[in-house]
Amino acid sequence: MFPDRTTADNLVGAAHAAEIKGRSLWTDARRRFMRNKAAVAGMIALILITLFAFFGDYLAQWSTQEIDWPMMGRVAQDGAPSFANGHYFGVDELGRDLYARTVQGTRISLLVGFVGAGIAVIVGTLYGAIAGYFGGRIDGIMMRTVDILMAIPFMFVLILMLVIFGRSILMLFIGIGLISWLDMSRIARGQTLTLKNKEFVEAAVATGVRPLKIIMRHIVPNLLGLVTVYATLLVPSMIITESFISFLGLGVQEPATSLGALISAGAGQMQYGVIWQLAFPLFFFVVTLFAFFFVGDGLRDALDPKDR
Repeated sequence: MFPDRTTADNLVGAAHAAEIKGRSLWTDARRRFMRNKAAVAGMIALILITLFAFFGDYLAQWSTQEIDWPMMGRVAQDGAPSFANGHYFGVDELGRDLYARTVQGTRISLLVGFVGAGIAVIVGTLYGAIAGYFGGRIDGIMMRTVDILMAIPFMFVLILMLVIFGRSILMLFIGIGLISWLDMSRIARGQTLTLKNKEFVEAAVATGVRPLKIIMRHIVPNLLGLVTVYATLLVPSMIITESFISFLGLGVQEPATSLGALISAGAGQMQYGVIWQLAFPLFFFVVTLFAFFFVGDGLRDALDPKDR
């Protein structure tokens, strides 16, 4: 005996409601993200580049600083990419393996991007959340401080820090991160002004929860979606900044290298017809930037579908 039409419709409706009820916000966001082909392609590219940066050394036949003496000074004649001699990307003007140096350069550029963006997001989120939650005079003083700092040329401050405190990778991490948190603080403050009037925050205040505890347990967790999107868009900005500094010769110093330093060296060899010394680092640089932008755009659409 088959159920009547009304019973069948009720069963279908109940199953559909149960499916919707059991689906979390992050599950919906993941489904929307996976439907974005450009974002998925960018995520796959980022995974491959990250694997190359951190595990590519295992495929190299030459170390980063090892010199192939017969190739030294003969890069234009015999230094082209070749699997026969183990120089997959060719050699540079000093006879060093370009593949091994590209692996190291990609790794350092990614670390600068991730560490710099991490520092900027943590400092900016906490600063903006505190300013937005307390409001009043505290908010005014904190945000006017941000306005003053934003009026100072970013690149000038970074170069000055590197000149005064030394051109090390650690100082590059700290300098880029500590100067790039200003925009994040404004974004976090704006969202906090909206969140602090929500019922769950007012309930926490009514039960006597301390302000700093409210910020850490209720405000900051609700900023994670926005922070995640901003972080993916901030990483390529950090990589571009580091590459520009290294291109000027003020960033990563020998024996280490980065994509910016490799691109700078490769550009100087173009007049001799050494295309590969510029092409390979530039390829990884461009693909990395586009991948981050695609992933960031996909996350923005997934976490805030109304913004599409």
